[in-house]
Amino acid sequence: MSLGYAKCFDPTGARYGIPTFPWRCVPDGYATRRQLRARGLRPGGQQVAAQALRPRYRRGPLVAYFYRLDQAKPVRPMTPAKRRALECANLARRTCPQCRTDAGYVIPSSLGVCVTCAYPEEQRAA
Repeated sequence: MSLGYAKCFDPTGARYGIPTFPWRCVPDGYATRRQLRARGLRPGGQQVAAQALRPRYRRGPLVAYFYRLDQAKPVRPMTPAKRRALECANLARRTCPQCRTDAGYVIPSSLGVCVTCAYPEEQRAA
């Protein structure tokens, strides 16, 4: 067993407080938030049940937190009010503050305005 692997293997939680496994060696029954979401689940208020560590050279280790699959709950369905709020938020991200039109894409925060308003001389030449 390599030294890096040994530092990351603590299935009882004696060293880190929660069961700790090496990267890609987490046993079945655990999932990250993204993995839960892909299955249509959410943590549902449960605490982090385990973690995976990946040692890195000259920096702290990468950490992935895992939740128990048997305690996960289904994702709450989208309500009409949530859908309207999401549509309004997306519309606000697409509306140019200078010309007040829907750009049809999310306006880059680096520009702050739509491409037409940011580069008017290039739009005229085309």
